[in-house]
Amino acid sequence: MFGLGMDIAVDLGTANVLVYVKGKGIVLREPSVVAIERDTGRILAVGEEARRMLGRTPGNITATRPLRDGVIADYDVTEAMLKYFISRIAGRRTLFRPRIMVCVPSGITTVEKRAVLEACMQAGARKTYLIEEPLAAALGAGVDITVPSGSMVVDIGGGTTDVAVLSLGGIVLSESLRLGGDRFDEAIARYIKREYNLMIGERTAEDLKIEIGTAFPQERDEAVDVRGRDLVSGLPKTIRVTSRETYEAMLEPITAVIEVLKSVLERTPPELAADIIDKGIVLTGGGALLHGLDRLVAEETGIPVHLADDPMSCVAMGTGKALEAYETLQNHLVVMKKVM
Repeated sequence: MFGLGMDIAVDLGTANVLVYVKGKGIVLREPSVVAIERDTGRILAVGEEARRMLGRTPGNITATRPLRDGVIADYDVTEAMLKYFISRIAGRRTLFRPRIMVCVPSGITTVEKRAVLEACMQAGARKTYLIEEPLAAALGAGVDITVPSGSMVVDIGGGTTDVAVLSLGGIVLSESLRLGGDRFDEAIARYIKREYNLMIGERTAEDLKIEIGTAFPQERDEAVDVRGRDLVSGLPKTIRVTSRETYEAMLEPITAVIEVLKSVLERTPPELAADIIDKGIVLTGGGALLHGLDRLVAEETGIPVHLADDPMSCVAMGTGKALEAYETLQNHLVVMKKVM
């Protein structure tokens, strides 16, 4: 069981919540989905159980994602989700409230930061810290950010893409784009609706992206059957979709990611830019797993690209490392203590 020194790091993502416990590593990985009874507001399911309900609920139940584009869209539901996950980890030992560190996108506003802090405090934190996502992603990917040498990290999450240049333990410059893996899914669903008059759900679009999606069509040529509802007849229908079509569907959000990356590179001081050319760009986040994205970034920038060993866990691992090395990194964190 956990005692007085219980420390928790949370990757509060648009698509998934990962929880890291000091001394134990990542102990929880669940989708950021909550199923609610509409009439009473009662929470019926959280995480994977709620995700399975997406698009499949009766009229009185709604399965929702309380975070959108990397920030809290529904405060009450986010708070309830956090409470649920914390209680799962801490059990019934609520006498000692945990210290919690949460990562946030680099471009969020003061109001959005306060919403995250307040949600954690209401969920039972003794003390809450915030760390910016690029810093956490770099730590989780094993990048030594304490040295006077430039490193570039691109973290593509479910709702945001953070691009940052880091040196001497901090962020030199960064840019955050409110676009991530979810926007890839939406683009695929829109494309299929436009080209085939077929309506598919977000889970189907995500599965399609994972199975045959690509950002570099020269290296992937696959096809799968996709089922949905025909918008003309209203009846179920099956079509065949190719990798090339997924590339065409996702071209707009992929281009947006490349453009923001180039924008940061153009503003990088020359000495740090030289370091980045030597070391390469590190890709993290679930969106970085899109087939061929590393090749595309390398081709567009002329800089070597390295995909982190476990892109989806990098931010959670880095947030955990930051919590353990708090004394060293405290200048880069926002702290809010529990008011008793």
